[in-house]
Amino acid sequence: MRVIVQRVKSSAVKVEGKIIGKIGQGLNLLVGICATDTEVELDWMTRKCLGLRLFPDKAANQPWGKSVMDIQGEILVVSQFTLYGDCTKGRRPSFSDSAAPSIAEPLYDLFVSQLNQSGLAIATGKFGTMMEVNIENDGPVTLILERNHQ
Repeated sequence: MRVIVQRVKSSAVKVEGKIIGKIGQGLNLLVGICATDTEVELDWMTRKCLGLRLFPDKAANQPWGKSVMDIQGEILVVSQFTLYGDCTKGRRPSFSDSAAPSIAEPLYDLFVSQLNQSGLAIATGKFGTMMEVNIENDGPVTLILERNHQ
C-alpha cells in the first residue's frame, strides 16, 4: 500500500465538474492499493496517517508537534492506482503491481471506514473515476508512506 500524505490548508475533489469531497485544514491522502495488500497493511496505514506529527505545536515551539487527530483536522482520501505505475522500462508505465478494481475497491472502502472511526471529518473521491483534485499544500509538506505485505 502506498499513500502520498500532504498537509493541506484545504483540498477538494471534483467529478464531472462537481465537488464531491472537500476539506479544510488537515491531510490529503492519495491512496494506491497493491495486488498483495491485505487488512494488515490497511491497519498499519490507518494508524500511521492518523498519528503522524505533521502539524506545528506553537505552544511548545515544535514544528512537528501535533497529528491530524490532535488538531481535529479533516482528511480527504482519493484512490490513485497510478501510484503503482512502474516506469523503469519503455515509455509507458506498467500498472501490473496495482490491485485489480475487484480487490482494490473493497480495501479502499475499508481504509476509509477505518479512518471514519477516528471521529474526524473524512471526505472522499469516487473510486475508479476520473477526478480533478485541488490541493492547497501547506508547507509544502508531502510524504510517501509505504507498507508492503510481508
